[in-house]
Order: sequence, then C-alpha cells, then structure tokens
Amino acid sequence: MDALENLEVWKRSCRLSVQMYEVMGSCSDYGFKDQVTRSALSVPSNIAEGYERGGPKEIARFLRIAKGSIGELRTQLYIGIEAGFLDREQGLLFIREGAELSKMLYGLIKHYETK
Repeated sequence: MDALENLEVWKRSCRLSVQMYEVMGSCSDYGFKDQVTRSALSVPSNIAEGYERGGPKEIARFLRIAKGSIGELRTQLYIGIEAGFLDREQGLLFIREGAELSKMLYGLIKHYETK
C-alpha cells in the first residue's frame, strides 16, 4: 500500500464524498445535487492527483486545490441547510467534518511547502 492509502485526510475525504452521494441521492434539485457531489469528489481526487504527480511543490499545489474544494462544499452545505435540501443536524455534522479536513489539509500544505 502506498502513502496515499495510508493518508487519513484522503480516507476521510473519500468517506465524506460517499456520504454526499448517499444524502444527495434524493435531492430533487439536480443542479444543487451535482454541485455538492462534484465539490465533495474533488477533495480526495485532488489529494490523489498531487500524490501521484509526486514532488513537494506539486503535492502542495493539489492539496491547496482540495482545500478550496472543501471550502466550496462547506458553503454549499450551509446553503443546502437553509434551502431545506439537508437536515440541519446532519448538515452541520458534515460541515464540522469539512472543517476538520480543511485543518488537516492546511497542515499537510505547510509540511510540503517547507520541503
């Protein structure tokens, strides 16, 4: 198993992405559902792309993109709660997980920027 599969932020962001697909499956607003699932999918995908490209600068670059995507997802979740697309309690749990992932990504970005 290579480093990517051992990376906690990647594993957790994969789980969050799956959860977004499950929760948004019944959403009748296709545009909103598509945007949320795309943002969620972008996080682990960009982490993986950075690690596959290799080199600290490339990894840091794609981690920054992933961090931007998690911010985008958190914003969409807040909007989804207010618009009635998401249960408030469940949405806030997802937002908290997104905040944790953002902190984890920030730490990794700083690590790779100093290499």
